[in-house]
Amino acid sequence: MKQSLKTQWFGNIRGDILSGILVAIALIPEAIAFSIIAGVDPMVGLYASFSIAVIIAFVGGRPGMISAATGAMALLMVPLVRDHGLEYLLAATILTGVIQILFGVFKVAKVMKFIPRAVMIGFVNALAILIFMAQVPHFLGINTMTYVFVGITLAIVYILPRFFKAIPAPLIALVLLTAVAIYSGFELRTVGDLGTISQTLPTFLLPDVPFNLETLAIIFPYSLALAIVGLLESMLTANIVDDMTDTTSDKNKEARGQGIANFVTGFFGGMAGCAMIGQSIINVKSGGRGRLSALVAGTFLMFLIIVLGNVVVQIPMPVLVGIMIMVSIGTFDWSSFNYLKKAPKTDSIVMVATVAIVVYTHDLSIGVLAGVLLSAIFFVSKISKIKVEKRLLDATQYRVEGQLFFASVEDFLEKFDFDVEGEKIVIDFTDAHIWDDSGVGAVDRVVLKFRENANEVEVTGLDAGSRKLIDQLAIFKSSNAKLPTH
Repeated sequence: MKQSLKTQWFGNIRGDILSGILVAIALIPEAIAFSIIAGVDPMVGLYASFSIAVIIAFVGGRPGMISAATGAMALLMVPLVRDHGLEYLLAATILTGVIQILFGVFKVAKVMKFIPRAVMIGFVNALAILIFMAQVPHFLGINTMTYVFVGITLAIVYILPRFFKAIPAPLIALVLLTAVAIYSGFELRTVGDLGTISQTLPTFLLPDVPFNLETLAIIFPYSLALAIVGLLESMLTANIVDDMTDTTSDKNKEARGQGIANFVTGFFGGMAGCAMIGQSIINVKSGGRGRLSALVAGTFLMFLIIVLGNVVVQIPMPVLVGIMIMVSIGTFDWSSFNYLKKAPKTDSIVMVATVAIVVYTHDLSIGVLAGVLLSAIFFVSKISKIKVEKRLLDATQYRVEGQLFFASVEDFLEKFDFDVEGEKIVIDFTDAHIWDDSGVGAVDRVVLKFRENANEVEVTGLDAGSRKLIDQLAIFKSSNAKLPTH
């Protein structure tokens, strides 16, 4: 059910504030890392995360979902930044926002119904694996104390909630272990090792690019790709948060909100972003439910950078690694192993293929699109099986059963015996449906081939949809119709 605006903002104040603080801290290393991937200064990702999180809190369609700079978007930016520089990226970010707003206006959320459950499960599992893989360089083969801090973090986040739930366990682990690391002097990697943080607010600017068609030609392909990938990831994340919170959300409003957030962010020196599944799950699992959590995450992120920048850079990476490992474990759909046994083989193949492609390419959109395409191929293959039963009654009767369209035409044509002469032929479509021009063309071909041998042909049993197509496209009804020569 949808929540009222008051409930979305003030129905869970304490939970939203605490979870928002935790999300803000966890956003910092990710924003820096994504900036490095894109080839820009760390502050570009941090400004983007601040701007997008704050704006989406007001204009987004999914309360409790966190949006910021993301890895999937950063990967798409690499060639643009490399070949043309930051200013063109900012211009592309603004155009990305415009395209997403248009997608929202034209109800792009309708396409979500074409993503099968097997693809959704594969998407979630692949994301969990990618989240875990992203943590490996930060703890594997560094030193013993790193393993100790990761282990203690995991122990706190899993054990403490059994006894104390007033404050999110990951937040307690972060504050406690950061204090221990600072005062103990243990040799640990910190957030500061990822990049330099400037303690300055973002300022309004116009991208320093020529305002002409040449610039548009450069940025449009990138903006279109960013818009599609961003909305795809945001819609899928919204579905996951819907399920986790047992609520519904306005996906078209979310699309427009993502567009507004990116449009504004480009004017404040930030890169394009979208919903973050990992951070959204941290938020929900830590008690965040409303719009206030995203607002707190964005504002507290900037507070950390401006006021507590010197402390933030000392946060130990092993603690953040432990929290993200918890997220990856919580994100993975462990029941999918049972799903593989019980689901139809084609669904299992789609799920595994989605996981494999996403993990291999590190691109969530490619994996999802491949999964949808594979599902479509399997579906077409399944419904393209068509039966034609021949009966010898007063007339030779062919009873057609199934769906006649481009994929089933060849099998349909093979079922008929065209060697007969001077007979009455009845083709009964009572248990069949004709879907497209290819199907109509197949009926034409059968009827006209029978007529070549002086047979009388009658087509019966057409439902309303099939009859409409036949009336519009068929040529066999014409008295002088002949088979096409090509």
